[in-house]
Amino acid sequence: MIGTIIGAIIVGAIIGALARLVLPGRQSISTVVTVILGILGSLIASWLVYQLGYSNENGGFQFIPFLAGVVVAALLIVGYGMATGRKQV
Repeated sequence: MIGTIIGAIIVGAIIGALARLVLPGRQSISTVVTVILGILGSLIASWLVYQLGYSNENGGFQFIPFLAGVVVAALLIVGYGMATGRKQV
């Protein structure tokens, strides 16, 4: 249980950081918010990808849900910036 939570935080941090890298300009949000949005992006994207019929029958790294997580996290970061009124520099 603790390992799953720690893993989700680490993957969320990676996905959040990658999402911030693909966005142009600087985002004025904290690291904690980046991790939270990365975790949410990962969860939402994974759920959506699996609902659309994706299956990882061969095992290994799940590349499609990971990329979808980065895209969704980037959208969440943009949405967060718009909702809080923080401008990208």
